[in-house]
Amino acid sequence: MDQKQTNFPVVVVRGLVKTFRDFWGRARVKAVDGIDFEIHHGEVFALLGPNGSGKSTTVKMILGLLYPTFGDISVFGKSPRAVETKKEIGYLPEETYLYPYLTARETLDFYGSLFHLSAAERKSRIDQLLDMVGLSHARDRRVGEFSKGMARRIGIAQAMINDPDFLILDEPTSGLDPIGCREVKDLILTLKKRGKTILVTSHLLSDVEEVCDHVVILYGGKIRAQGKLDDLLTMGEQTRVTFSAPDAAAQKKFESALQAQFPAQSLVVDHPRRSLEQYFLDVVLQAKNENVSTSGAAAGGKIADYLSAPDSRDAVLQSLMVEEKAAPVQSEKAVEVVADPAKEEAKLRALTSENAVPEKVEPPVAAAESEKEKMAKAEEKLDRLFGGK
Repeated sequence: MDQKQTNFPVVVVRGLVKTFRDFWGRARVKAVDGIDFEIHHGEVFALLGPNGSGKSTTVKMILGLLYPTFGDISVFGKSPRAVETKKEIGYLPEETYLYPYLTARETLDFYGSLFHLSAAERKSRIDQLLDMVGLSHARDRRVGEFSKGMARRIGIAQAMINDPDFLILDEPTSGLDPIGCREVKDLILTLKKRGKTILVTSHLLSDVEEVCDHVVILYGGKIRAQGKLDDLLTMGEQTRVTFSAPDAAAQKKFESALQAQFPAQSLVVDHPRRSLEQYFLDVVLQAKNENVSTSGAAAGGKIADYLSAPDSRDAVLQSLMVEEKAAPVQSEKAVEVVADPAKEEAKLRALTSENAVPEKVEPPVAAAESEKEKMAKAEEKLDRLFGGK
């Protein structure tokens, strides 16, 4: 689509204000107070802030679920309430709302049908997504039986069923185990390579730091800081040098040279260490390699092919055109009843013939007994009951 051109922002927010009012129209809470920002094509954008800072309200206005009090929003150059923009958006809400009586497969099939995907395309994507989120073994279980983390995985899958150009993830790693968190981050990075635009809100700042390009930090409904992540976090007044560990003598000589060069500076020498997340993933991977069984969510498979491959909309369009050219299913023809003229004429002659036997007419039903006869019978019964003649 034309809006995918990189020289146009995907989202533009100008002077955005949202005030919630009570029944009498009095202003109660100003959740968003005059914010401005842009989200560009192929960017992973983070909206950060403490609870009640206006993140979720801003996301709902971008989705067109809330009307701004003041200000302007455009998504793909159009109003966020324009129906045609919805098909290009995937949304994972903060709370996963699913139909509990549907299975995992039925849930994804339902959401796929909302985007008018063909049955064959839905089946292909469902298989890939269930494998990606590690729930292939639970495809026929009702989602009402899922744990919070497993339901979250299905929520992530439904947000990706339409291969959106703009993906909004509200607390995407909430309720996920470290394996799921790692897989979500890998998914975000893969989609970024494909040029997808992603908006993330999260309280897990380590996750944001790992995947995001640009951040906006809200407090009290106002923007307190924004910019590219590298520019905000780089401490230009300090320098770190990393190299393979030398022997003790070489390390001592190196420290002495640095101390001589920077006599007034305190020199810190330590060893890098891996993160707890990486250590945890290594332990789980070892258990998986040892074929240790589990009834919970397994580690997901590879990223779904249709999400990691180059944009294949032309191929999908071609397949749809082929389907349209296929022979349509013929509907049942209406049965037309045609009267036989010879038979009808024979019936008419039989009815008009002089020797025709008239139909037997049933005698009328006898009239009901008169009221006097009823009264006489009733008196006779009373006499018998009370000993009368």
